[in-house]
Amino acid sequence: MSTDKLGIKVDKNPPESRLSQLGVRNWPKWSCPPSKFPWTYSDKETCYLLEGKVKVTPDGSNESVEIGAGDLVEFPKGMSCTWDVSVAVDKHYNFS
Repeated sequence: MSTDKLGIKVDKNPPESRLSQLGVRNWPKWSCPPSKFPWTYSDKETCYLLEGKVKVTPDGSNESVEIGAGDLVEFPKGMSCTWDVSVAVDKHYNFS
């Protein structure tokens, strides 16, 4: 099931065929411990969370989007937000 909230697209538990089609397993990996930090996307990012739990709050918004392990997520170019990582993250990512 795919949702679009606050400009962030989240596809929960996409089938392996979709991940293979995108080449997700060949993308670089990034990880971080529980933390809170600001981030701005200079390009569109698509990522697949292998582990973790994050609350993403776009700047100027009172609402957040929660993402976690098994989610395929797309962040739009130009978005500034705060990442609040409650469970250490390990993800594959791709900028386009």
